Amino acid sequence: MGGAFSGIPEADVEVPAPVLREAAGRAVRAVWLNEVDGLTFQVGAGAGREFIKWLPGHDGSEFAAEARRLEWARAYTPVPRALGYGVERHGAWLRTAGLAGESAVSPRWVADPRSAVTAIGRGLRALHDALPVRDCPFSWSVASRLAAAPTAGRVTPAQARAMLDRAPPVDTLVVCHGDPCAPNTLIDDAGQWSGHVDLGALGVADRWADLAVATWSTQWNYGPGWEDTLLDAYGIAPDPDRIAYYRQVWDVT
Repeated sequence: MGGAFSGIPEADVEVPAPVLREAAGRAVRAVWLNEVDGLTFQVGAGAGREFIKWLPGHDGSEFAAEARRLEWARAYTPVPRALGYGVERHGAWLRTAGLAGESAVSPRWVADPRSAVTAIGRGLRALHDALPVRDCPFSWSVASRLAAAPTAGRVTPAQARAMLDRAPPVDTLVVCHGDPCAPNTLIDDAGQWSGHVDLGALGVADRWADLAVATWSTQWNYGPGWEDTLLDAYGIAPDPDRIAYYRQVWDVT
């Protein structure tokens, strides 16, 4: 695996030993591979299914942060319950309970993009409306994201300061998902959103930080022409300046 592919694995995947241990004899199959060779495995099936994320070569801090966010958010909106996380010699893992529905980029919903994109927009609006900004202990502000960007080598400190200086005024503060790409919305059999996953970056920010990326993601997953459908489902008109800005922030952070 070379770190460039993101999607449902197209070939058999070797299951890491920690995942097999946590599965405790239940059936395991890989259901997602991300750009940094992180894998998600489904364990079991039906109402009792679970999911285990595996990130090779990492210290587990990402999963510790995600577990804290899941525990906070699940009091307000459908997100997975964290069942455990840990660090092994070759990587880190996070185990969560399953939720109803399937990913918005499963074959069924890729074949029905209008329903999928509508569910994503409505789900994102419901998430933003449900999570209380005043009580949220996490930030996803431009300042906090750019402060970490130089460490990753994607932008110099001077470039980060310049980008922060030209940030547009905040439209509406919400608790953002932080990775609102299409795969992270779940959709039930009736075509309604049923939950959200992968909340490792959840935090308070302008709602356009989520909306800019969610609309962008429709291009990657369904093709051109679906951005306005998502915004209509959310209940907002396009804001080209904020969309362009927050997409640039996404690129460098």
